Amino acid sequence: MSNYRLGLIYGFISYTLWGLFPLYWPLLQPATPLEMVAHRSVWSLVICIIALAVGHQLKSTFALMKTPKIFWQFFAAAGLISINWITYIWAVNHEQIVEASLGYYMQPILLVMMGILIFKEELRKIQWIAFLVAIFGVIVLTIDYGRPPWISFALAFSWSSYSFVKKKINLGSLQGLAIETLISSVFYGAYLLWLGSKGTGQFGHGAGLTALLIGAGAATAIPLLLFNGATTRIPFTMIGLLQYLTPTIQFLLAVFLRHEPMPTARWIGFVFIWIALITLGYDLIKSGSSRDNSLAQPD
Repeated sequence: MSNYRLGLIYGFISYTLWGLFPLYWPLLQPATPLEMVAHRSVWSLVICIIALAVGHQLKSTFALMKTPKIFWQFFAAAGLISINWITYIWAVNHEQIVEASLGYYMQPILLVMMGILIFKEELRKIQWIAFLVAIFGVIVLTIDYGRPPWISFALAFSWSSYSFVKKKINLGSLQGLAIETLISSVFYGAYLLWLGSKGTGQFGHGAGLTALLIGAGAATAIPLLLFNGATTRIPFTMIGLLQYLTPTIQFLLAVFLRHEPMPTARWIGFVFIWIALITLGYDLIKSGSSRDNSLAQPD
């Protein structure tokens, strides 16, 4: 099988698994979102340590923490990803999957805005059109909700900011996740021990729930490892398009499985968001066609 085809498979599976997350987190109840994230972080660290040990990268990875600048960058990344995880799990467990999916649809549009404001990037005309259409869609959704879509904003801002910090660090996703979870697990591990001492933690209260709490680590690490495999085999233009699988699956689960309300105004708002994304996707393909796509060539 060619590298390109294998990369497509890895990417498709990783984004599909991320899209199916709304089916997993409710199974961990009655654990609270904070307890779920704590287990997600701690068990992700265990899996990362095993994977790094197998790849003989364990010592070199954690040696990076000795540099104060890198440590504080990872500290910031750990805080941002924690905000993202807690917000997302809370939204899923409180029947707000539609608004959560909107956050991930908004993410690439927010990255465009960050590019304008932070990096002083100039947009082409088609990108400005997409950006303005997306803003109009968000305004429609805000009017429909009767409030700004705070869950969407929290997810989009936390993930975009996390992506910005990780871009500055420029380290592999597995290595980065290992360091982030090591930092956050100091706090989350202490929190889980505190819950256990009070007898209010869900770990150990039933074999099935305990296995699912441990499995939160695998649910985090496995899609990431597949994503790593995809990014080394296919062009970033394809990665950029594949990322829309996740919020699309989440949206479909929310509407057709969870039967979350979708009044007409909300459909209109989402249509504007989708138009903006299709426009950006078209521009992504067009601009990517002039770049070096050597990764896409078969063996």
